[in-house]
Amino acid sequence: MSLAESPLPTSTGPAAPAGAGASGADPSAGGPSVGASGARPSAWDRPGVRLTAGAALPLIVLTAWQLVTATGLVPVYRLPAPLTVLQAGGDLVSRGELGLHIAISVQRVLLGFAIGSVIGLAVAAVVGLSRAGDALLSPTLAALRAVPSLAWVPLLILWLQIGEESKVTLIAIGAFFPVFTTVAAALRHIDPHLVEAGRCFGLHGWSLFRTVQLPAVVPSVVSGLRLALAQAWLFLVAAELIASSMGLGFLLNDSQQNGRVDRILLTIVLLALLGSLTNALLGLVEKKLLRRWA
Repeated sequence: MSLAESPLPTSTGPAAPAGAGASGADPSAGGPSVGASGARPSAWDRPGVRLTAGAALPLIVLTAWQLVTATGLVPVYRLPAPLTVLQAGGDLVSRGELGLHIAISVQRVLLGFAIGSVIGLAVAAVVGLSRAGDALLSPTLAALRAVPSLAWVPLLILWLQIGEESKVTLIAIGAFFPVFTTVAAALRHIDPHLVEAGRCFGLHGWSLFRTVQLPAVVPSVVSGLRLALAQAWLFLVAAELIASSMGLGFLLNDSQQNGRVDRILLTIVLLALLGSLTNALLGLVEKKLLRRWA
């Protein structure tokens, strides 16, 4: 239970026995152990089981892909075999191109994600903690959020030219809105009684935010960051499809123009793997944040 949900003590009566549940039973007295939510641990919660289950569907898709191409059910010019896609990747690696495309795209995503997330957190604090900030900024930001990603591209090219600045800015725009929306909503819905109790204990300003408000919104911050990271990868492709000479988005567009379906599939698989990898790394950060603040 997070701090925002925890009722403050209002009486000085005797406390319940430590470890006693709703039924008054003592879990240390023997019997089956239960989780923090009261439910018994499931076999699906084991890391090995989850890893195996998560790999099952990709293996099924890969097998079906191989079967339809090997039997000629789908023409190879529309759907190359998995081995052909792998060979296309090996060819790009041998020419020293694939690693460069990946490195440039990852760099753009991380820069845009970091910039957009920091700005999103700052603006969310203003809107979520200030009624004036909410009234002044929320309508405009809600309108800007509805603008499609590709609509920003011509303006950014005119303002920032065809360079890293325009691409990173577009990715930052994509990362900004999930963080802003999620965190601002969480700050607005913090229990006012909890905030008032903190003020009664002499907490104000930064001390109130750090002690009471921040722990209450940490889960929302992490959720916003996860959404922002996924959005950053989406906006990366939009940026590199139109104005780029390197990167996975450029490789996707160049392969489409040259009819290289194998490279198109390779790029899609790489984007999926990179998105999953960065999301997993963010999951490690999430565990540390929740252990520290939630």
